This record gives sequence, structure tokens and C-alpha cells, in this order.
Amino acid sequence: MTSGSTTAPSPWFVRPPSDAHSARIFCFPYAGSGASAFSAWPAAVDDAEICPVQFPGRENRLAEPHYGTYEDLADGLTGALGPLLDRPFAFFGHCAGALPAFETAVRLAALGLPVPSRLFVSGQPAPHDSASDRMLTMTEAELRAELESVVRGRGIAPRPDMIDFGMTVLLRDLAAARRYRRVQPVTLPCPVVVLHWRDDPDVSLDQLGEWRRYTDTADFHVLDGGHHDFMNAPDRLREVLTSWR
Repeated sequence: MTSGSTTAPSPWFVRPPSDAHSARIFCFPYAGSGASAFSAWPAAVDDAEICPVQFPGRENRLAEPHYGTYEDLADGLTGALGPLLDRPFAFFGHCAGALPAFETAVRLAALGLPVPSRLFVSGQPAPHDSASDRMLTMTEAELRAELESVVRGRGIAPRPDMIDFGMTVLLRDLAAARRYRRVQPVTLPCPVVVLHWRDDPDVSLDQLGEWRRYTDTADFHVLDGGHHDFMNAPDRLREVLTSWR
């Protein structure tokens, strides 16, 4: 491994993953967001490089078509990940981002490629329960109010043009979420680490327990904070993310 060298640029990553770290954590953003959801995270945690994944149709990939379905998203990302599976890695997905993370892990296993050492799922019910997401039943007015609240929570004034743009991405992402159906669980060949945020009113620990059906090894952690506090990379989250190293 040559310290500091990087792989060739890929649109799937906002910065080329480096060869300077012994492991990687690929981070999947939630519906309506992009890789910037992880902008407050450090570049590495305990020598595991943080690699935010950038989905098509947002931020610096705005000119590209939307990914359409989680299955298509996972197919495209699997190809991009190939050169980066040369060292231990994990997936972290928050909220709806946990679902394409899961589907990508399924595809890697089916292709006989290296699989994540851990799949971290944060604040997201198991795939067969994904239709219970409250955002899927919200009106556009309710979604706009939700988006404005999230933007304010990040210390940014929610300008109307910013919210209009965000709504376009969010509505397309929610359409993909509505299309997603995995009726029968499939067992991953890796442990699943499930994170519940103590002040999250929308996702219960009981719901998250259904992830046990997707792995032979499930580990559960309750973290202080609300649904979007993952964006601040709190210390306890960092501890859990490095527990596999």
C-alpha cells in the first residue's frame, strides 16, 4: 500500500478514496440528501477512511439522471466499488440510505466479491418493513416543512430556492423508496450493527429488531440524540463505527 496515493476519480465519491488508511467506511446518505450529509464527519476514524457515497441526480451529480430504484443504484455502485475492496471495509447507511447499502452488500456477496466487515444501519426499519416510513405518506406541504426543519437544524437559513431544489431531489428519492419491495429476508454473510437514536420518535427499537432476520450476527446500540444527529458524528457513534477494527 503506497501511503497517500489515490485511486482514479469516480463520480460516486466526492473525493477519491486514499491508499493512506488501512480500512474504509462507505457512507450512504438518507433520502433527499447527498454526500454533504457527512460533511461534518472527520476524514478518517481510527485509521478507517470515511468515504461518503454520492448518488446520481444531486449535488455535483445533478446533471445525471436519477438512479430510479435502489436495485439500479446498488448495481451501479457495485461496479464502482470493485477497485476499492482491497482492504477491510464497512457500510454505514442512515435512514433510507441503509437500504441501498444493504442491497449493495447483497450484490457483492452474489458476485463472490469481498463483503463489508460490518453493515451499520442507522434509524431505518428492516427492508421488508421499509414501506412503514412516515415520509412516504406525507403531503408535499408536510415534506417541505420537514426539509426546512432539517436545513435549520444544520444552522442554514432555508431559502425558498434551496427548498425548491431540495424538494425535487426528495420527491424523486421517495418515489424510489415506494418502488422498493423485499418481501423475503435474505441473510447477509456479515454482521449487521443496528443503531437506534434515543430521541427518534419515528423508528422504534422493536422495528429495528427485525434486522435480526438478515444476519446470523446482529448487534444493537442505542445512541443519545435525534434522527439527524448522526450528521455531527458524535463521539459514541464514532466508537461504534470503529468497534469492528
